[in-house]
Amino acid sequence: MNILEVDKLTKRYGSEIAVSNLSFSLEEGTSTALIGPNGAGKTTTLSILAGLLKQTSGTADWKNHSGIGFLPQHPQLFPWLTALEFLEMAARLSGIAAREARSRSIETLQFVGLGSALNKKTGTFSGGMKQRLGLAQAIVHRPKLLLLDEPVSALDPTGRREIMNLLKSLQHDTTILYSTHILNDAEEMTDQVLFLRRGQLVEQGSLEEVKARYAEPNIRIRFQDVRSAAHFVEQHNWNARVEGTSVLLPLGEAGPRMEEVLSVLSKDATAVSGIERQQATLEEIFLKVAGAE
Repeated sequence: MNILEVDKLTKRYGSEIAVSNLSFSLEEGTSTALIGPNGAGKTTTLSILAGLLKQTSGTADWKNHSGIGFLPQHPQLFPWLTALEFLEMAARLSGIAAREARSRSIETLQFVGLGSALNKKTGTFSGGMKQRLGLAQAIVHRPKLLLLDEPVSALDPTGRREIMNLLKSLQHDTTILYSTHILNDAEEMTDQVLFLRRGQLVEQGSLEEVKARYAEPNIRIRFQDVRSAAHFVEQHNWNARVEGTSVLLPLGEAGPRMEEVLSVLSKDATAVSGIERQQATLEEIFLKVAGAE
């Protein structure tokens, strides 16, 4: 069942079109990545869905408007408040009763890894701690739809991993739409991808569907050592390239047929440790459909 239906969403600033005829839907309990270069319209789209901007035309219909959480790319905190004070304020603004706001805030801060910083002023927080607190304010009211604008862009690899794990744990009860340019992270927790370019949706579908559409007819042959891999490439004019102990080999028009490759490898199978078909990465797809000018 869909929790959000977006139909022909458009946002204009004078003669400039930031978002153009954007249409997509989000199924309950799924995670969707909004991908595109800077200026593609990701932040504008999320801001409209969060109710911070008014669209020029089009509609965005969801089941429960009050059940939305939003994390902007740069969360605005009040440096004179403690983490607990800030989150209690956010909880009250989200409609949580005063008697429940404190306990819910403490529980949420512990969930995002700030349990030991409840009474610390937010002005003393590191970038990673601020991002965690921003996530806490977005989920303290237990929204059914969570909108995140570049939720891990300011974090180091360890911090990114921790936040991504937190988001994964939310997926059972929460539908997530997030923008990102860190494509390796997107591949780990994404059910659907939406590629934006200049405000337009240029590709969409499940991660598997999109990868299948852009799959290159390549195989990776893993050899026992670098010397065997290099020898294989030298012996055959197949437009292959060596990557360590592996050889990446195009098939079809750009290279041989699979039957030819298997015939050659069978003559010296002891040097081969494995063969696998290559799948297009999100980064490769991004460069093809969203990154090119």
